[in-house]
Amino acid sequence: MSKSLLSLAVTAFVLSGCSLIPDYQRPEAPVAAQFPQGPAYSSAQAPGQAAAEQGWKQFFHDPALQQLIQTALVNNRDLRVAALNIDAYAAQYQIQRADLFPAVSATGSGSRSRTPARLSQTGEASINSQYSAGLGISAYELDLFGRVRSLSEEALQKYFATEEARRSTQISLVASVANAYLTWQADKELLKLTQDTLGAFEESYRLTSRSNEVGVASALDLSQSRTSVENARVQLARYTRQVAQDENSLTLLLGTGLPANLASKPLSDDLLSEVPAGLPSDLLQRRPDIVQAEYNLKAANANIGAARAAFFPSISLTASAGTASPNLGGLFKGGSGTWSFAPQINIPIFNAGSLRASLDYSKIQKEINVANYEKAIQTGFQEVSDGLAARATYKQQLDAQRGFVAANQDYYRLAERRYRIGVDSNLTFLDAQRQLFSAQQSLITDRLAQLTSEVNLYKALGGGWNEQTAKNEPLKEEAPKMKLF
Repeated sequence: MSKSLLSLAVTAFVLSGCSLIPDYQRPEAPVAAQFPQGPAYSSAQAPGQAAAEQGWKQFFHDPALQQLIQTALVNNRDLRVAALNIDAYAAQYQIQRADLFPAVSATGSGSRSRTPARLSQTGEASINSQYSAGLGISAYELDLFGRVRSLSEEALQKYFATEEARRSTQISLVASVANAYLTWQADKELLKLTQDTLGAFEESYRLTSRSNEVGVASALDLSQSRTSVENARVQLARYTRQVAQDENSLTLLLGTGLPANLASKPLSDDLLSEVPAGLPSDLLQRRPDIVQAEYNLKAANANIGAARAAFFPSISLTASAGTASPNLGGLFKGGSGTWSFAPQINIPIFNAGSLRASLDYSKIQKEINVANYEKAIQTGFQEVSDGLAARATYKQQLDAQRGFVAANQDYYRLAERRYRIGVDSNLTFLDAQRQLFSAQQSLITDRLAQLTSEVNLYKALGGGWNEQTAKNEPLKEEAPKMKLF
């Protein structure tokens, strides 16, 4: 009997190396070899530190923003859920991998029963006792064709994908906090500008009202001056609301209240460092959403192996060995040993096409994941291309807008002087005030758009992962360790 068991164990070990998982081939990237070129794009940059290697503390120069990002990385609930998902998939992988090994359990039992005289063959009442103890293996599947191993590989790849999903969540969180903070700062600057402009409009309205009382200014001049005041009040209410809503958005992202007395820098300061764009091939290695899509593709590929193995016979073993005795004292005496061995083979013969449909389904799932992987690459390529186009054009737009503001300031000073000495009417002065206000508003919003486009480019290139403050991550390509209990 021992020789038969040994031969069966050796055969199972040899066949367990068999795998029906298709050889994995990474799909070709469905994008151009280079990022777009043209008038909207800046010239080629010298090689530098990649965005994914540049920590967010290096990229963001504003200490207040750094403080907010660090707070969000500790308290944000979406990031916390993403971290817990890693632990959940690690547990699922361990559950699946455990099927590769036999589950050994120890059992012990005892029973005593009385048989009445009327039912006893001897005509006398009797008491029967039985005690047993042993070790057993129940329904252990010999992985001859790699079905269990394929499912274990699928679970492992899903674990790796979840780890990348956490990285992607953190990168998105860093970018979201930065954009929300910059929007908050821009709206506060717009609110301050509106308050100052409203004061100037109200002073102009008072002067026009006095001039109207003495017959110098017409009713039309007075009405035009009032419309400027009322429009500024509308803008004031709008920006007051937006500042409050920006604070609420930041609070949600942070997962806690805003710190008091943030030492913020104005938008005109040097708030961000510039990051080289790199090459399209870098996206395949540095963007976690692309890496996550590839891990999901590998998981779908492994599932095909499990679907193929289902067509072949499966063998499961149930065995036990121990001791039994009619009395507890003789349980471990000589001659009380027991054993049982019950192999079972299952050969699929007819299943109404269920196995074929399962294999077709797993192949279709792989094709879906191929499409998702290619779409992730195309999305990353488009986001980086948009960021590169924004980088060059926003610089030109801001330079032009600053010149436009300067020209309107000159226009405003000249119009005010000519109005004071009575050369021009109040209408020219009001027009100069409105144009300057509009130009200054556009300068703030254009600066905000430039900064958010740089943040989005940094995110698109895979930046925002270094200097994490959340829980330590497992090493790359390292499976979670098995836990015995």
